[in-house]
Amino acid sequence: MNNTQRALLALLAVAGTSAAMAQSSVTIYGRVNTTVERQKVGDAKLTAMENNASRWGVRGSEDLGGGLKAGFQLESGFASDTGVAATSFFGRQSEVNLSGAFGALRLGNFISDSYYATADYISMHNHDTGTSADALYSYVMRDVNKIGYRSPAFGGFSAEGAVSLSEKAPGAKNAFDLSGNYNAGPLGLGLGYTSNKAVTGVFGGFSGEAQQVALRGSYALGAFTLGAYYQYTTLDNYNGTSADAKRHAYRLAGMYTLGASEFHANYGRAEKIKAGGSNLSGTAANQWTLGYNYNLSKRTKVYGYYTKIDNGSNISYQGGTPGTDFSSLAVGVRHNF
Repeated sequence: MNNTQRALLALLAVAGTSAAMAQSSVTIYGRVNTTVERQKVGDAKLTAMENNASRWGVRGSEDLGGGLKAGFQLESGFASDTGVAATSFFGRQSEVNLSGAFGALRLGNFISDSYYATADYISMHNHDTGTSADALYSYVMRDVNKIGYRSPAFGGFSAEGAVSLSEKAPGAKNAFDLSGNYNAGPLGLGLGYTSNKAVTGVFGGFSGEAQQVALRGSYALGAFTLGAYYQYTTLDNYNGTSADAKRHAYRLAGMYTLGASEFHANYGRAEKIKAGGSNLSGTAANQWTLGYNYNLSKRTKVYGYYTKIDNGSNISYQGGTPGTDFSSLAVGVRHNF
């Protein structure tokens, strides 16, 4: 082999390596979030260590040229208190996507954007995880087998729509999710709509053909951030009967920042369920949360909170026996990587 041939092979090897590096970008990321809590369920008390939606994931993208990109995201949950992996390995997210000036096309398994646009957006304390999570929001979307489209931003506004395919599963129908977000300066607005004809776990365990619509508003005023959402949920043929049910719920949230400190307070209420034209007694509930976060860095914080759920006599939004209240005093550490 002459010197010219050696030089050509070396050039091809370097070019191939550079092209591969330029085309793809892969990142490993995650969060470990654990609390120690003094809980009270009815009259029973216990000390517990709790996982707060810890997870790890891999995401990446490839520049296809002309402004077009291919991407993927795989995310798996695990219990930080025991080390046990989630039953579905990439059950939190498993999607492939194409994005460009037209927006983004998403295929796979991913969380409802109407939830992100409303309830999650104002969950400023602990990102809606653990025992201080919003127990009153009705999450009705089916996350699997989804085709989604996210628009580009137009003057602070963007929208997303998704359909979850039933794939002819017994009793299942396609589910639909729509959302809109507006964020410009200190003002934020969000709207979400979901329709799922086969859902369980709504209204503290009731089931039926569900639809929900929610509206969110938030405003930043100096060191203060205020947020609220309102949600209206309906259930057709709930609990296997011919009756229809409906419910109103809302949440108010506030955060005050002082250096590395954050002070949080929020209050949520689920009104009585109305079924067959009448209010069902003992089906209202309230949730209070007070929290404090101290940010040791951009990735790590220590925090504490007190949360309490007051259930009506005929409902439970925290699981367990209807009418049983729940409270928790917790301290924790969250680290993002």
